Amino acid sequence: MPDDLILLGHGSGGALSHRLLDELVVPTLSGLSDREQNDAALLEAGGRRLAFTTDGYVVDPPFFPGGTIGSLAVHGTVNDLAMMGARPLWLSCALIIEEGFRRDSLAAILADLRRAADICGVQVVTGDTKVVPRGKADRVYITTSGVGVLEHDLVIHGANGQEGDRIILSGTMGDHGMAVMAAREGLDAGGLPSDSAPLWGLVEALMEAAGAGLHLLRDPTRGGVATTLVEIARQSGVSLSIDEAAIPIRPAVRGLCGILGLDPLYVANEGKLVACVAPERADEALAALRRHPAGADAAIIGVVEAGTPGRVRMRTAVGGARVVEMLAGEQLPRIC
Repeated sequence: MPDDLILLGHGSGGALSHRLLDELVVPTLSGLSDREQNDAALLEAGGRRLAFTTDGYVVDPPFFPGGTIGSLAVHGTVNDLAMMGARPLWLSCALIIEEGFRRDSLAAILADLRRAADICGVQVVTGDTKVVPRGKADRVYITTSGVGVLEHDLVIHGANGQEGDRIILSGTMGDHGMAVMAAREGLDAGGLPSDSAPLWGLVEALMEAAGAGLHLLRDPTRGGVATTLVEIARQSGVSLSIDEAAIPIRPAVRGLCGILGLDPLYVANEGKLVACVAPERADEALAALRRHPAGADAAIIGVVEAGTPGRVRMRTAVGGARVVEMLAGEQLPRIC
């Protein structure tokens, strides 16, 4: 593939975006190794451990069942902090607004953003607003950055998956991607809402239940659960084995994926997490998640092994086996 073509695709959370990051963005800006790349940067200031993250949101449409681009921007950013075990505290918000975008629509998005921030217990403390000419954007884009504090001494890191760890998924997969796609294409999703939601409450429950047995957290957003699992296997230098029959999927998501020819494993989520937990604490961790309203459908879906580093194998529902690869192209653009 010519190098200039990689910039023509939307960020997919898959192999193309990883190539762009690995070959251009990361080497130019930071030089961090794969093992050092996480959902947020860990920093130290005044004897305190902080987490810092940033993300851009270009979801189409900006209003979808279960949320808006405003609440999504808050949830996505606080969740990246939570995946490092950090309590979210502060956000920035930058708006890029296309000329002609309705004022009442913008007001509704901002109100939704504020409500989400209040629910998450974070403050929007700084930001920026730009208006671009008609046709130079698509309604509204939002970029948020977040800062959180680590109030513990646990080591929760993308390179910390360990042999024997149980892999826990906090709930049904693919809800966000299918809700947005149904809204975009006018499909009947049976009232399926996005799962966009803050994850800090689940993380607190996990930390309390598993303690030092909680090794790794990731939220499976773009590229879905499959891409996240491959990222974990590569970063931790381990092999993962998962059971397809154990993975929770709503019937509406399964049905829509069947109609559209999509694999639910690769569909985006915005309110779920994947955790690697030591085997002796896995049952306690699972029970803690299931006691939380956002984790009622949590399940242990696999185990970390010492096999080929970076490999994810799935035992299929019919008894076979297949290798799970990272998403190769863009399955659903403009999902977040």
